[in-house]
Amino acid sequence: MKNAVIGNNRQKANLIVLGAVPRLLYLLQQSSSSLELRTECAVVLGSLSMGTENNIKSLVDCHIIPALLQGLLCSDLIFIEACLRCLRTIFISPVTPVQLLYTDPTVIPHLMSLLSRSQHTQEYITQIFAHCCKTPEHQTVLFNHGAIQNIAPLLISPSYKVRMQALKCFSVLAYENAQVSMTLVNVLVDGEQLSQVFVRMMQRDKPIEMQLTAAKCLTYMCRAGAIRTDDNCIVLKTLPCLVRMCSKERLLEERVEGAETLAYLMEPDIELQRIASVTDHLVSMLADYFKYPSSVSAITDIKRLDHDLKHAHELRQAAFKLYASLGSNDEDIRKKITETENMMDRIVSGLSESSIKVRLAAVRCLHSLSRSVQQLRTSFHDHAVWKPLMKLLQNAPDEVLVMASSTLCNLLLEFSPSKEPILESGVIELLCSLTQSDSPALRVNGIWALMNMAFQADQKVKVEIVQALGTEQLFRLLSDPDTNVLMKTLGLLRNLLSTRPHIDQIMSSHGKQIMQAVTLILEGEHSIEVKEQTLCILANIADGNTAKELIMTNDDMLQKIKYYMGHSNVKLQLAATFCISNLIWNEEDGSQERQDKLREMDWHSSVGSCFILCLV
Repeated sequence: MKNAVIGNNRQKANLIVLGAVPRLLYLLQQSSSSLELRTECAVVLGSLSMGTENNIKSLVDCHIIPALLQGLLCSDLIFIEACLRCLRTIFISPVTPVQLLYTDPTVIPHLMSLLSRSQHTQEYITQIFAHCCKTPEHQTVLFNHGAIQNIAPLLISPSYKVRMQALKCFSVLAYENAQVSMTLVNVLVDGEQLSQVFVRMMQRDKPIEMQLTAAKCLTYMCRAGAIRTDDNCIVLKTLPCLVRMCSKERLLEERVEGAETLAYLMEPDIELQRIASVTDHLVSMLADYFKYPSSVSAITDIKRLDHDLKHAHELRQAAFKLYASLGSNDEDIRKKITETENMMDRIVSGLSESSIKVRLAAVRCLHSLSRSVQQLRTSFHDHAVWKPLMKLLQNAPDEVLVMASSTLCNLLLEFSPSKEPILESGVIELLCSLTQSDSPALRVNGIWALMNMAFQADQKVKVEIVQALGTEQLFRLLSDPDTNVLMKTLGLLRNLLSTRPHIDQIMSSHGKQIMQAVTLILEGEHSIEVKEQTLCILANIADGNTAKELIMTNDDMLQKIKYYMGHSNVKLQLAATFCISNLIWNEEDGSQERQDKLREMDWHSSVGSCFILCLV
C-alpha cells in the first residue's frame, strides 16, 4: 500500500474510497499490533494525507487526529515521529479545523515535552504550532504551557528547518500580543537577547524566508509596544530589510509579504513613514507591483503567466496597503504618491476590481490620500474619484463600506470640490441608511458625513437632511450607546442650527423634540465633551430670533444653564456663558426683558463672576 500511493493521488483516493483508513487506524491503535506494523500504518496514513484536500477531509472525518495524538503517548521515537509527520501534514492543510489541537487540554503540554526528543519532533511540533496558532486564545494556551522557553533554544539549532519553524512560531505568537512580545524582549538565547538573534537572522547572507520571518517577529514586537519605533533594530535593520523585500529581484510572494509587513510596521508612526519613503526609491518601486501579469505576447512560458495571474491581485492589494500606510500622515509623501505614474487611475480601477481584498486596499489608499486638502482640491477632483466611490457604497461588505464611507466624509468637507457633485447624486438617502446600521463604525460615518454636508450648507440641503433622516432617527441617534455616534449627531445638530433663519425654521418645526433631547443629555451621565457640545447647540438656539424663546420660556432649561455656569469645569462654564450671552445681547429686540427675567431668577447670587462676565 505504501509503495502504491507514493506520489499517486488517484491511488490515494481509491484506497480511501475502498475503506482503507478505518482499518489502518484500527491497526494503529491496537496494542497487540507490533510497533513496526503501527509505524507502517502511520507512514501510509501520512502518505494519504499528502494528497488532495478531499483526502484530508476524509481522514479528519475518520477521526484520524485523536488516533494519532493518542499514538504520541507511545515511548518509541520512530513511531512518534511517524505520527507527528502525519499530524503536521494534516494540520497545515487549510481544510483542517485547528481547534482539534486544543480539544484535549493534555495535548499541548505533551507536545512541549516531546520537543527535546529529536530534531524531527522539533521540526514537526513547531510547524504544527505555527499553523494552529490562529487566535489570541491559542496564543495564550501556548504561552501558558511554556512555548517561549521551550522553543527559544531551537533558534540556534543546527537544523535549518528547525530554526525556521521556531522562527515562524514566534511570529504567530507575537502578532498583536503585548504579553508575548514583552516576554520575548527579555528572553536570552545562549546569552544573547532574542531581538538580536532576530537581527542576525535578517542579515543579507541568510535565506530570504528567514530574513522575512525575522523581520515579521520584530515588526509584531514593535507594534505590540515591546520595542520602540526609534530603536536601531527597527530603524536600521527591520525597515530596510522589509524595503529590500519589495524590490524586483524578489519572488512575487516575497514582495507581497514584504510590502504588507512594512505597511503594518509603520502604520502608526510618521517618522518610520518618512524614513521608508526615502529608502531605496520605495514609492516608485511599488509602481512595478501593478505591472503583473505582463502582456501575454511577451510571455512564452505558460506556467509563468499562470503564476503572474495568481499573484497579480495580491501584489496590487499589497501595494495599495503600503501606499495607504506611507501617506497616512505626511503631506509631502501623499504628493509623491499621487505623482507616481498613473497612480490615481490605478486607485480608481482598484475600486471596481473583482477581488474584494483589492477593492478594500484601494479604498484604504484613497482614504489615506483624502486627508490632504491639496489632493482633495486637485487629484481627487481631476479624476472624479467620487463616482467609483459612490458606486462602491451601493453594494459592498461592511468592511469596505466603513472605509468607503470614511473617505466620503473627507470628500464632503466644505473646501472639497467634490462636495457639490456628490450632493447632486442623491447621497443623502444613502448616508441616512448608514445611520441605521448595526455597525457603530457605519453609524458614525453616516452621521459624520451628514455633519460635514450640513456645515455652512444652504437651507435647502439642511431641510433635505432633516426630512431624509427623520426626527425619530435623529433622536434615536442622540441616545446611541456609542459616544462617537452621539458626538457626531450633536455636531450635525449644531451645523443644522447655524445662521438665524435656519435656526428659526428648524426650531419652529422640531423645537419641542430638540429641547427634549438637549434636556435628556444635560441630565444624563455623559462626558464633559458631550455636555459641552450640547450646551453649544443651546447657544446656537439662543442666537435665533424666535428660537431663543424656547429657552426663555423653559425655566427648567434656564436652571440647567445656570447650574453649568457654576460648574467646576471651565469648558462647561464657557459654553453656558456663551448661551446666556446670546440670550441677553443688548443690540437685539427684547434683550431688556430677557435680562430682567434672569435677574428675577436671582442668577447673580449663585454664579456671580460668570454672569457679570457675560453681561460685559
